[in-house]
Amino acid sequence: MGQDAPYRILDKLPPKREKVETLEILRETNKATAALAELKGIANTIPNQSMLVNAIVLQEAKGSSEIENIITTQDELYKALTINKSNISPETKEVVNYRKAIFRGFDLIKKQGFLRVNDIIEIQHELIGNNAGIRNTPGTVLKNDTTGEVVYTPRQTGNIGLIIKFH
Repeated sequence: MGQDAPYRILDKLPPKREKVETLEILRETNKATAALAELKGIANTIPNQSMLVNAIVLQEAKGSSEIENIITTQDELYKALTINKSNISPETKEVVNYRKAIFRGFDLIKKQGFLRVNDIIEIQHELIGNNAGIRNTPGTVLKNDTTGEVVYTPRQTGNIGLIIKFH
């Protein structure tokens, strides 16, 4: 499906069992389970586990922002979290906002068990600091920067009634 398609319909969640229960995925699941068990054991020896969680979320925010060519350093991030926030670079501020947005989304999921469109708009507000809401400008696509191939074309107009449930 190309760039001219109105939108690509994604498979419903959860995915069909035969798509996710392949031998390769099950092997990787076993590796991940072992790694998580090891992490849980090590985490129990840390007096303040929230420091570990905070560091992991900060790394996720930094890495995800790099995809959008928003680059900052570990030093800048930790300084931004501990000192005067008026002297931080726009890139660092955006990564710090990304971290806040992750925690806001997590809090909403813990509280409600799902996310609504308005919750996603609230998380987006936390991320970019304005009330722009969900982008509805035609021409929005996700594409491979190297090949130019359109990977996904979201719905360009209309109502996007959405509830994402977590179990």
